[in-house]
Amino acid sequence: MLDSYAREVDYLRVSVTDRCNLRCKYCMPAEGIESLGHTQILALEEIVRLVRVAARVGIRKVRLTGGEPLVRRNITDLVAQIAAIPQITEIALTTNGVLFADLAAELKAAGLTRVNFSLDSLEPDCFHYITSRGNLIDVTGAIAKALALGLAPVKINTVVMKGINDHEILAFVRLAKEMPLHVRFIEFMPVGDLPFYQTDRMVSVSEIKAIIAQQYDLYSGPAVQGNGPAKCYQINGGLGSIGFISAMSDHFCSECNRLRLTADGKLRGCLFGKQEINLKMALQNGASDEKLAHLFSKAIREKPRCHHMSEGWGADNKRKMYQIGG
Repeated sequence: MLDSYAREVDYLRVSVTDRCNLRCKYCMPAEGIESLGHTQILALEEIVRLVRVAARVGIRKVRLTGGEPLVRRNITDLVAQIAAIPQITEIALTTNGVLFADLAAELKAAGLTRVNFSLDSLEPDCFHYITSRGNLIDVTGAIAKALALGLAPVKINTVVMKGINDHEILAFVRLAKEMPLHVRFIEFMPVGDLPFYQTDRMVSVSEIKAIIAQQYDLYSGPAVQGNGPAKCYQINGGLGSIGFISAMSDHFCSECNRLRLTADGKLRGCLFGKQEINLKMALQNGASDEKLAHLFSKAIREKPRCHHMSEGWGADNKRKMYQIGG
C-alpha cells in the first residue's frame, strides 16, 4: 500500500518483548527496567492475528525485534505461525546473539529467512563496557552458526560511538572482508532520554568513510537483500560488504517502507515519531479484522514525510530503543 508520499509500505517490525538480557548503554538503563506485565504485552495469538491483517493491506516482510526477541517464550512457534501466512515472503530477526546459537536450527526450520546481529565491539572489554553483561564469544559463535545454516545475508549492525568503539571501525571492515558478512555502520541516534546520549558521541557516516579510506578501497555495490536504508559498498577482494545508515546526517526517510509495532501493541509510522495507534486497545475492545485493517491503513496514510531529529525531537520521544524495537 502506498502512503501519502508514494512510498510503498510493505515491511512491519514487530517488537515481541521489552525485556533484554543485555544492558547496552544507549538502549536500556544499567539498573534495568520495570518490564511490562504479561497482560500488557501482545499475546502470541494477537501478534499473529495482527500480522495476518497487516498482510491484507500489503505487508510482505516481517522482522521480529525486542528488547531481545529470543527471551520471549515460544518465539519459534511465533516464527512458524507468521511464516505460514501466505502473503508473508520474508521473516527476519534482529538479535544480540547471546541466545541465538542454541535456537538457530529450530528457528530456521520454523521459517526464519534472515538474521541481523547487533554487535558494537569485537573486543571483550569494550563489548562488556557497552553491554554490561553477556559474553562476546557467544555472539561470535552465533554469527558462525547463522553462516553455517545459510541464513544469508547475515548482517551485523554496529552503532559507532566516538571515544567508545570508533577505534574498531577498521576491525569491522576487516571482518567483512574476510567473511561473507554485511556489516552496517549506524550513526548514534538520540532515541529516548537516556543520560548516555551526548551529541559529541555521534560519528557521522562521512567520518566513518574517511577512516575506512585510510586502508580500504570501497566501491558501490548492489543492494543487499532486505537492506532497507543502508547504502552498500563492496570491499576490493572481500567476501562480504559494508553498509552505512546515516539516520542523523543524511536521513533516508524518502525511502522508508516500514511500520513498527511495539511490544504493548502500539503501531508507529516512524521510529522517531510520537504518533501511535493503540492496536492492543482495539483488540481488547473486540475490533474486527476489518477494523484492524482500517487502522493499519490509517497508519500508512498518516506516516510522516520525515523525522525531525535535527530540530531536537529526540528528547521529546520518551520511548527508549528497547520499547520500540529499533
